[in-house]
Amino acid sequence: MDECPALLLSHLLVNNRPFQVTLTKTRLCWRSLLPRKPPAAGGEKHCVPVAEIIAVRETDVDEINKECRRWQKMPSVSSESILHTFTVYHVQRSKEHHWWCREVTFCCSDQQLCNQWVQALEEQLDLQVMRPKNLIVFINPFGGKRLGKQIYDEKVAPLFQLACITPEVIVTERANHARDYLLEADLEKYDGIVSVGGDGMFSEVMHGVIGRTQNNACINQNHPDGELGPCDLRIGIIPAGSTDCVCYATVGANDPVTSALHIIVGDSQPIDVSSVHHKNMFLKYSVSLLGYGFYGDTLLDSEKNRWMGPSRYDFSGFKAFLTHQCYEGTISYLPATDTLGSPRDQRPCTAGCPICQNSGEQLKASQKAREFKILKSEEQKQWKVIKGKFLAINLANMSCACPKSPKGLSPAAHLGDGTMDLILVRKCSRFSFLKHLIRHTNGNDQFDLAFVEVYRVKRFKFVPKYSDEEDGDIQEVSKNLFGQFCRDHPTCSSVQLTSSWNCDGEIIEHAAIEVRVHCQLLRVFARGIEMLSSENGIDNSVD
Repeated sequence: MDECPALLLSHLLVNNRPFQVTLTKTRLCWRSLLPRKPPAAGGEKHCVPVAEIIAVRETDVDEINKECRRWQKMPSVSSESILHTFTVYHVQRSKEHHWWCREVTFCCSDQQLCNQWVQALEEQLDLQVMRPKNLIVFINPFGGKRLGKQIYDEKVAPLFQLACITPEVIVTERANHARDYLLEADLEKYDGIVSVGGDGMFSEVMHGVIGRTQNNACINQNHPDGELGPCDLRIGIIPAGSTDCVCYATVGANDPVTSALHIIVGDSQPIDVSSVHHKNMFLKYSVSLLGYGFYGDTLLDSEKNRWMGPSRYDFSGFKAFLTHQCYEGTISYLPATDTLGSPRDQRPCTAGCPICQNSGEQLKASQKAREFKILKSEEQKQWKVIKGKFLAINLANMSCACPKSPKGLSPAAHLGDGTMDLILVRKCSRFSFLKHLIRHTNGNDQFDLAFVEVYRVKRFKFVPKYSDEEDGDIQEVSKNLFGQFCRDHPTCSSVQLTSSWNCDGEIIEHAAIEVRVHCQLLRVFARGIEMLSSENGIDNSVD
């Protein structure tokens, strides 16, 4: 029940029926004055949070008459009266975390009252200071099924126009076009950046935003131990790619309209970002998956088959599964001992996650402690070392959920707790590995297998058995001495000694890397995945 005092209360018509309409600072509610037959328990009442109202417009009753004939008869109002109407556009929740824009038209016979409602609603919307007004929109016309431009024009642009958002649209023409633009352009007048495309497009925009922030702060990104400055500009994701993992893991759906509405209402979700280095040289940032072995081989092979579209990942994944290549090396990691939660938790990260909120408070405390130079160095903490042969080495900053794997590679991974989940799949039979892969799709515990280990970590290092420098020479010798033998015996591993890293869908060719997670470095236009509960939901529909 809303305890805030009413700013405005009137009797208005909705769908030819009288309603008592109330506006407070937090909600717009309307309750039927003529309950339906049979009457619903507690009456017919609908509420919309003010924070989820997209826009309000004064409308012409003649236009409504043209669109819907039932507005031509108003039994509750004299036929000589002139009707005045205004329409409220608001977020409506649907199944599976989808949002859509719904409109409700209120009708009254007094022009002054109509103006009063429009003004009051607009004043409340003006108080929503987190809402963006000016955005840069980058559209990748080649990602996924090449529908990025069409998706934006047909589904997103009309909503931005309704919400009075001014976008500067840039259709990218080459790789890293968006990144390079963000590193040089004047960004002062913008409230955020929107990426229309897949995970690769988001990664490009993210690198531009983070790189620009560090350059402005004179921070050298090549130092693995350096503290990075948090980014002020939020990034919105309009999914138009092959997997759209980041969008799915932060919103709960790969739906352009849902994502556009999260941008419009000004949602802000902090997420962790991992920096990847090789011998004091910065390589890339990662927000979702760093995968070596199976996922690295899959991505590397898929690049040769881009003509196949999104299905290339299934094809290359099947080839990598048949190859069943293991890679030997040494793993070092710094356990996350000062954070709540475990990678084996049953409860996933959701909107308003207390674990992420606690990590945010710890981050503020550590920043204050760093100012007074009383923060304990991570190098003084105890590193763990693991050696062996691995089919897959995965680092997950988030659940990495997608439609094909609804719970993701690490279902309990958090968006903003300052940790990564390290998943090790040791050498095993093809059948056992297949069992592990299938569990990503059927909801069973993919970690409850003898050859799978999972740890929650803050830092990570990997050194392959053969270094990157040695690898080229050794592979050349192997091909010359054993080339024919290896072609006749596919299980021979003498040719491919190291894999590549799959970094959010981009290839990192250096096998030896060092990774560090930066807590809540970036913010996106999202709120985390909302719990699907009828008890917590708001019925804001009008029949």
